[in-house]
Amino acid sequence: MTSPLTAEPSPRRRGPSASTPARRAEIVEAALASFAEHGYERASLRDIASRAGLTHAALLRHFSGKEELLPAALAQREEHEEDLAAQIMTAHVPGEQILSAVLADEFAHPDFQRNWMALTVAATNPEHPAHEFFLGRRERMRSRFTDGPLPTKEDELLTADEKITLVLAMVDGLRIQSLLDPSRDALGLLATFMKLIAAQPPAASSAGGA
Repeated sequence: MTSPLTAEPSPRRRGPSASTPARRAEIVEAALASFAEHGYERASLRDIASRAGLTHAALLRHFSGKEELLPAALAQREEHEEDLAAQIMTAHVPGEQILSAVLADEFAHPDFQRNWMALTVAATNPEHPAHEFFLGRRERMRSRFTDGPLPTKEDELLTADEKITLVLAMVDGLRIQSLLDPSRDALGLLATFMKLIAAQPPAASSAGGA
């Protein structure tokens, strides 16, 4: 099945009939696909324009360059993840397995994983165009981890902030381990880890808590 994170944008109409917001959305989808395939550094504006059915000059009328496109593409990727998580939850997947299910397609594509890891490391530089996105992503995940389908336990050992730090560190570490040895069940280990640090909803209120 085609991944919602790396799917090629479908053919688009050329010409002025496409509205500017719709055209910008098409370009962002094309950028997301290009970044996923080639990595941020190697992806070119001409490739992105071609995927969106535009000329290079037409693309530049909407975005000034890759530095402006990258945060928009990352936000789109996160939106895809949210949509996928919502679909998985409707299938009544156990709470501790939701994150593993969301990441399953990504972990099946090593090149995407390598590009994502390279981008994550590069974004640790405060001057990188994706730096603010990754800082904000951490905070958004922490909020969902606290209030969403995986509520944290009431304990004195780890705060919700510390738990999401561990989750992110575990995911990044498992990305590396799965690239080094694809035979390892990295996502199975992630589900086990999530079960260890996340409480299950009480039985009386379990409906809709997955």
